[in-house]
Amino acid sequence: MTASEHVPRTMRVAVMYAVDDIRIEERPVPALEAGDVLLRMAACGVCGSDMMPWYVLKKAPFVFGHEPAGTVVALGNGGDAGRGPQLGERLFPHHHVPCLRCDACAAGRYVHCATWRATFLDPGGMAEYVRIPRANLGDTIAIPPSLSFADGSLIEPLACVVKSLRRAFPFELRAGVVPVTLSADRPLRNRILYVIGAGATGLMHVALGSALGATVIASDFNERRLGLARRLGATAIVSAANALEELRAVTNGQFADAVICGPGKVAALAHAVEAVRSDGTVIMFTPIAPDERFAFDQSPAYFRDLRLVASYSCGPDDTRESFRAIERGIVTAQRLEATEFAFPAVAEAFAAMAGAEVVKAIVTFGGV
Repeated sequence: MTASEHVPRTMRVAVMYAVDDIRIEERPVPALEAGDVLLRMAACGVCGSDMMPWYVLKKAPFVFGHEPAGTVVALGNGGDAGRGPQLGERLFPHHHVPCLRCDACAAGRYVHCATWRATFLDPGGMAEYVRIPRANLGDTIAIPPSLSFADGSLIEPLACVVKSLRRAFPFELRAGVVPVTLSADRPLRNRILYVIGAGATGLMHVALGSALGATVIASDFNERRLGLARRLGATAIVSAANALEELRAVTNGQFADAVICGPGKVAALAHAVEAVRSDGTVIMFTPIAPDERFAFDQSPAYFRDLRLVASYSCGPDDTRESFRAIERGIVTAQRLEATEFAFPAVAEAFAAMAGAEVVKAIVTFGGV
């Protein structure tokens, strides 16, 4: 192992046993295998998916956190010297990385690649040190000094938003196109985007959708978040209590070309189906709990020619486009009004975000 600094034998990690039970524990620093990279963590975001009890219980206990950014402090022997991440490099690593060789990857369906589903970060982002297995190096991004580590931790969630918008507008935002760099074109300039839920990723949809030229409308129960949605580019706000009628009014009865359903709630998805125009697309951005069932009147949906589309995670094309959007300042930790919590205050960060006290909680690690 080649190291740029002294690496201790043990480290502190945040282990999630349940959504209301996060414990700081001591574990060995992961040993590196050939080609691996060791990251000293600098920042890791709290994700909304870690607030779904049914989803957490499938994996618990586990070191959670998959929105990481940090500094390379050690390299495993036997890697490609000079070709991969270098000691001292500021890095974002994705926790799932595809093989880029199978049929699914060739079609851009990265989340269906067997390698993508098998890859991981060891032990997870809420740890003082994280091992990036060699297989994961195919989707890492160097974070320039012009960006903060907090900004770098937004690459993964914003990449999920990039994929979501591509699925919402498949003709305007074709895979392989880099729409956020086409500032003169603004490919969504004639489209109405309705975002249900102005949480962190909902607000990212607002900011990126607006940057792409869409007329963006947002709804939420939280007035602070709705104010932030306006500052990020929403041209109209509708109250959650009377959203459908207000949406009808602000769109002159057209409703939305695409609806992003952020909450994993049956009522929210039912509202999304009502709020989309004929030949429109509803994006299910968050899953509904397995013991709940979503039912709707299929006949009018059929004759309205609706599309109900899931959008799960993201791939390398999305992370790179996300990075470019962050570089351009479309989404940053500051614009998102993210709140930083110093490790080991992970449970406090989680509780603040779960209780809607903060829009986005990012855990930061000292000494970087």
